[in-house]
Amino acid sequence: MALDEPKEADDVYEIDGFQYLVNKDFMDKAKPIKVDFHEVGFKLTSSLRLNSGCGSSCASDSCGH
Repeated sequence: MALDEPKEADDVYEIDGFQYLVNKDFMDKAKPIKVDFHEVGFKLTSSLRLNSGCGSSCASDSCGH
């Protein structure tokens, strides 16, 4: 997740006063996507499975992506 501005290739979802942008091609591969907010962060889940062995809490730089 990152701050961004909407682009033509994005779907825009407005939920509880927040805008979420998801690339349309990515959404086709990852749907459904779920974001759960917690006191100290969030958890992002989707239908994608990581092959890196890091698990779902893997930071992109720690897995060599």
